[in-house]
Amino acid sequence: MTNSKRLNISSGGAYESIFGYSRAVRHGKDVHVSGTCAPPTHEKADAYAQARAALATVEKALADAGASIGDVVRTVVYLRDINDAEEVAKAHLEVFDKVRPASTLVQVTSMLRPWQKVEIEAYAKLA
Repeated sequence: MTNSKRLNISSGGAYESIFGYSRAVRHGKDVHVSGTCAPPTHEKADAYAQARAALATVEKALADAGASIGDVVRTVVYLRDINDAEEVAKAHLEVFDKVRPASTLVQVTSMLRPWQKVEIEAYAKLA
């Protein structure tokens, strides 16, 4: 922690120390969850399963920061293939149906690993 208002959350992922980032940062009442992909155990999984795995990691990071899915006000979803949008939207809806955060979905040309299909960021605001 750099000050009493800031809490860095680690998921233990290898790239956190390589890139110098945190899985999530809580600063006051704001929680920012970094772009999150499915873990390597989902290398052969479809976009839906990868999105669900990523969202589970997002949910854990939020909990570690004292927040929940219900506190999320915005998500950003990055897809390598726009044809996966329906599968990923289904996973997003299952998690956020009652919350309905503002959201953006964009297609990107590539991700860090060729097997990764989706990356999800989340932003939460605590009451």
